[in-house]
Amino acid sequence: MAAVQVDLFRVPMGSPGDMSGLQRLIDERAFDPRNIVAILGKTEGNGGVNDFTREYASRSFASTLAPYFGCTAAEVEERVALVMSGGTEGVLSPHASIFVRHQVAAKAETDFGKRLAVGVAHTRDFMPEELGRGPQIDATAEAVRRAMGDARIDSIADVHFVQVKCPLLTLERIEAAHRRGRAPVTEDPYASMAYSRGASALGVALALGEIAGPVADAAVLHDWSLYSAVASASAGVELKRSVVVVMGNAAAAAGDNVISHSVMRDALDLRGVLDAFRETGLDPLHGAPADVSVFAKAEPSPDGRIRGWRHTMLDDSDINPTRHARAAVGGLIAGVCGSGAIYVSGGAEHQGPAGGGPVAVVARPHRWAGGP
Repeated sequence: MAAVQVDLFRVPMGSPGDMSGLQRLIDERAFDPRNIVAILGKTEGNGGVNDFTREYASRSFASTLAPYFGCTAAEVEERVALVMSGGTEGVLSPHASIFVRHQVAAKAETDFGKRLAVGVAHTRDFMPEELGRGPQIDATAEAVRRAMGDARIDSIADVHFVQVKCPLLTLERIEAAHRRGRAPVTEDPYASMAYSRGASALGVALALGEIAGPVADAAVLHDWSLYSAVASASAGVELKRSVVVVMGNAAAAAGDNVISHSVMRDALDLRGVLDAFRETGLDPLHGAPADVSVFAKAEPSPDGRIRGWRHTMLDDSDINPTRHARAAVGGLIAGVCGSGAIYVSGGAEHQGPAGGGPVAVVARPHRWAGGP
């Protein structure tokens, strides 16, 4: 019986437009580029409203893939989920994770249990006044459900990470709303990133039954008891709709890869990181394989304290608080897996408990079933 297999490749990036890693894999025929379903990249921008490294990288990936797809770069972006997260502070290394999904004749006899599955869906374009509010929450929830179907994941218990790339408000978009007599959720473009991430995360939580609906607009960025344990949202200026990538395990999937997750309760929660590794069957204290991929969220605790001690991330006028958080959590996780090529995204509003965030690990258990 035919099955679907998802392979994951990580490539370094010397700059936001460096496509040499992707091109090398294509030239070596490591995979058919037409089978790429998603690329998650960490670029070296500031992660803010004006971080155009995200758009630059997305356009570069699309332009590189266009000849292989036989279409325009714009059409590639309709077929491949290009999710770029800006900010590689501290030991984080610019890189891209390339998800390739392809048909195989059947699952191998050694492929016991469920394996990594990935599904993609898009929302419609949002009006500026919809960001951070109910329409964005509901549209995201609907897209998550469609992405689960695309991945052939039958149970929400098998969903371990949901990456959402969502839009933000620019001054131009804010003014457009006012001209139509509509009021956006905020007049501050930077604050709009948090509102968009928060609404996206609540949409994931709603779709997966982690919270009950309907969700009031006033809950966004206020009711921290509402969150998803698997959501990861990243806001960018380069789009007006959201892209949803669901990662989980499915019985219909083949291959070596599996995914697991845990939740960091705060930025110091090493136990949460270790638990995510151990759920895959790996003991990270004895060394992690070089091909382990980690995806995580990070944010400064909104109450200004971590385990009772005051932190100054929210008071620093020189360095954005999300940059502090990415560096801190990135260093913690890199110390476990022995690599800075990990996907740590800042701003975890409603993504895990306040001050914490989800962490997911993709690994190949067959490679280290007998030890590291």
